[in-house]
Amino acid sequence: MASKQVNRRAFLSMAASVVGLSCCPALRAGGIPLRFIWWGSAERADITRRAVSLFEANHPGVTVETDYLEWLDYWQHFVTLVAKSQTPDLIQMDYRYLALYARHGVLLPLDRYLGNQLNIASFGPHNIDACRVDGDLYGVNLGINSSAAILDTGAWADAGVEPPGFGTTWEAFAQKCEAFAKGNRRDNVYATPDASGSLAVFENWLRQKGKALYDADGQLAFTAADVSDWFEYWAGIRRVNGCVPADIQVLSKHSFQSSLLILGYTAMDYAHSNMFLNYQARMAQSLDLIPFPVFEGGAPGHYHKPSQMLSVGASSASPAIAVELANFLVMSPPAVRILGVDRGIPASPAMRQILLPQLDVAGRKTIAYIDRLDPFIGPLPDLPPPNAGEVAITFQSIGHEIAFRRLSPRQGGEQLFRQASAILAR
Repeated sequence: MASKQVNRRAFLSMAASVVGLSCCPALRAGGIPLRFIWWGSAERADITRRAVSLFEANHPGVTVETDYLEWLDYWQHFVTLVAKSQTPDLIQMDYRYLALYARHGVLLPLDRYLGNQLNIASFGPHNIDACRVDGDLYGVNLGINSSAAILDTGAWADAGVEPPGFGTTWEAFAQKCEAFAKGNRRDNVYATPDASGSLAVFENWLRQKGKALYDADGQLAFTAADVSDWFEYWAGIRRVNGCVPADIQVLSKHSFQSSLLILGYTAMDYAHSNMFLNYQARMAQSLDLIPFPVFEGGAPGHYHKPSQMLSVGASSASPAIAVELANFLVMSPPAVRILGVDRGIPASPAMRQILLPQLDVAGRKTIAYIDRLDPFIGPLPDLPPPNAGEVAITFQSIGHEIAFRRLSPRQGGEQLFRQASAILAR
């Protein structure tokens, strides 16, 4: 088993590349100070702070300092905090990084709090165990979600093409993208982003073939030929103008502000289902959620996963209060009503029932999508290895290189396999 001691030198090395990010010291003026950080939009920040204020009102003497950033900035900032021994008390954690920080002793095991400050038995074993590493609980499931394609059906209708839907095959999807290009009359609008550099969409493709990104030992579970085939598939769509060209694709920075759908370049986008509300809030036209394309007779590619988790810093001076705050955010009806489905559908059936009457059309579509997705759902994959984030960045970079015609799909597949293998071997 990997060491649970913090490799300070490794974290300092990672943090050394972070420029211009400062750390905010915790409040120390009396009472019990907590620090809580998360990634997300301004809307998420607003509702989260409202829920935290309720917790503070019910816990006199507890003061919660909050902070949030966009996805990429958040993880750079978090590395810096860890390297400086300033890990927050409560941390919004992603599934791909859970094992990394748990095994390096950054996160606190939570089993001792189950049934006490942490009353989440109603989540069910699957939604609790999804947050375990090596048998120990390191996170509180903030919501159930799955990958999704977010669709502007009106744009497809204007192009005279029936949009993709539940059960559309990969072959049919490529044909629909080509038909969109031929029928579209809008300037600089394409059927889809170029998802060739998206590790999440590639993972779905692999799972349908009975494969995976990583095996139980954290090594690549696919071949160079698999990824070359994937790059070739998207090269075919690119050749018929079925997806955005490379100079537009590079505008996407994994944020709502840079979403090619929201910016008006595409008729769809790829995200997680809990992000649907943010997409819909930014667009006047009605949007829908659909699964990724499928191989006829293939295995399910989607899976339910914790949209995010709440983890407690191992160095927290008030871990029981931090756990109590996490429990409040997922099991207190007033807090659940405030947070809605921004981070996914509540794992507790009782909390879902409390939430359902207040949801708008977009919220109900999110729940309906998850309910309808069952035939496309397979088992949760093994926890990704610690360097999975770097593999994802490399995957995106090589996708761009191919789109700019600096590499062929075969060359890109071979290069990705070599570089990803080297990253995982460190």
